[in-house]
Amino acid sequence: MNCSFALAPLITMKEFLTRFLNQIGQAFWVEIKTEVPACIYYFGPFLTEQEANEEKQGYWDDLEAEQAEGIQMIVKRCRPSELTITDDWGDLYSQTAPLQSQPPEKSIGKAHKV
Repeated sequence: MNCSFALAPLITMKEFLTRFLNQIGQAFWVEIKTEVPACIYYFGPFLTEQEANEEKQGYWDDLEAEQAEGIQMIVKRCRPSELTITDDWGDLYSQTAPLQSQPPEKSIGKAHKV
């Protein structure tokens, strides 16, 4: 028996459960607040709190590499309406995308897992 075929339905069920929990606001998300830039980021959704906690270090490392300051992270159940929240789009925009002429309207990126 090929194990990859046996595990495929489990992965599909996990994705289904994660999506369902996210729809009802019960999936886990990593919420990251930074002072510089002044932002709130959401990464997820995750089926379990343990899964979310396992990913936190990678997000921390990425933000440190981007020279973010005052990083705070928590794992919580929620359903964020925006994945990146900031009042400082001008400052954030000028640091991350100097070749574009206009900053994004509200949020950047999609929810993702590293």
